[in-house]
Amino acid sequence: MLSLLSRTAVLLALSAPFAVAADVGAGNDYPTQARAEFVFACMASNGQTQQALRQCSCAIDVIASVLPYEKYEEAETVLRMRQHAGGYMGEMFRTAAANNMLRDFQEAQAEGEIRCF
Repeated sequence: MLSLLSRTAVLLALSAPFAVAADVGAGNDYPTQARAEFVFACMASNGQTQQALRQCSCAIDVIASVLPYEKYEEAETVLRMRQHAGGYMGEMFRTAAANNMLRDFQEAQAEGEIRCF
């Protein structure tokens, strides 16, 4: 017969994988594709080395810890539209709100560079 302490240890051991999985999912709202795209673009700018892979992976992890995915996605959209949309469409993405989105994104990127590079 198992003692109370032994039963508690067995229950904790059996439930640990589920607790870890729940924690990972709760703090990871960036899709794998978005993380991979960031890492590929980052590596293209910083060399195709193992060190660049580690640094770029670290950077997106830092960005994800600082900036919710929804805000990241909005900033990426603003950047793309500023680069590719001209005229009226481009002007819609040059507002104070859009500038604030980009500032938050750039601050998250800077934090990633400080911690990882």
